[in-house]
Amino acid sequence: MQNFIYNNPTKVIFGKDTENTVANEIKNFGGKKVFIVYGSKSVKESGLLEKIENIIKNENIEYYLFGGVKANPTLSYAREGVKKAIDFKSDFILGIGGGSAIDTAKAIAIGAANSDTDIWDFWTGIKKVEKALPVGCILTISAAGSETSTASVLTDEETLDKRGLHTDFNRPKFAIMNPCLTFTLPYYQVACGIVDMLMHTFDRYFGDSEGSINGDNNQTTDAIAEAILRTIIKNGSIAMKDKTNYDAMSELMWCGSLSHNTLTGLGLVSNFITHKFGHELSAKFDCAHGASLSVMWGPWAKYCYKDKKERFIQYSKNVWNIDDDTGLKGIEKTIEYFKQINMPTNFTELGIGIQSEEVLEDLTRRCIKDGKIEFKYFRALNREDVYNIFKMANV
Repeated sequence: MQNFIYNNPTKVIFGKDTENTVANEIKNFGGKKVFIVYGSKSVKESGLLEKIENIIKNENIEYYLFGGVKANPTLSYAREGVKKAIDFKSDFILGIGGGSAIDTAKAIAIGAANSDTDIWDFWTGIKKVEKALPVGCILTISAAGSETSTASVLTDEETLDKRGLHTDFNRPKFAIMNPCLTFTLPYYQVACGIVDMLMHTFDRYFGDSEGSINGDNNQTTDAIAEAILRTIIKNGSIAMKDKTNYDAMSELMWCGSLSHNTLTGLGLVSNFITHKFGHELSAKFDCAHGASLSVMWGPWAKYCYKDKKERFIQYSKNVWNIDDDTGLKGIEKTIEYFKQINMPTNFTELGIGIQSEEVLEDLTRRCIKDGKIEFKYFRALNREDVYNIFKMANV
């Protein structure tokens, strides 16, 4: 195997009714003034928010509610949260919801601990994160894996620049994961989550292992990744027929965390390429993150597979149980799966229609950050390659 560092200090509290432990977990990390970040009205309508408020009140913990986080969370809303968290003198941030709420909670935790610095300076790399308030989360959407990851993604809606920040300070102190809290999700959100967690593993699995070809010295990492992919695919199909199936939804919830806590990419280096493509679509068109990924993975894979045939052959065999001497069959099976769970695979299916050459050039420019980003892992991509992949999706 190749060298790697693995550190995941997040405490996972998994199973039915685990949200009842939230006050004790907050107190374990010294929380006395909790800033609660949540998203849509569904957290209110389901009764979850009121339940959490009552649990926290009963333990004499002060709290402030900051709701309204939207999908594709924005920089401006995170900045607003930072100001309010500082005014409240928060000492703990609690995110309730999916990736958007948790990513925003992470941003607020960093901003509130660094009141003299605009948070975007951390996301653009101008400043390095050296401190943050502790964050905990209650997960209601299986998808982003933000509950145990180092990542937080924000979009500057003024420039349409969407960026991720990876730092150990983003690791939540605890993640409460009750699969029953996902039962009220619309099926579209379930499907978007399935794609997102698949892609968190894909973007690592189709990476480079320094010193070896196609990562073939990382057998354990590959085996873990392939098992998680098979589990997501199997239980995703069940969940899309019955989103109240506890077994299926619990498997998806745990896979979502395992897919993005770095476990599926140990010993590999990656551009996280499909996410780079997808981020530009969701930033420009405000489409669902998972949908942007299902649109872009097929074009990327078909563009690259001939140069990395052995890796795609391994994927076909170990994930789909397909004998494949071309590397293409597993790709086609994956695209077919996206269609089966009603996810888009091109611009027209995404609902944005066929785009002009000007838009394709703009997406390309943004994706490579005006030439500041070099995609050099797995199958190196230059500006022309990136443009061609966007063009393949433009049908």
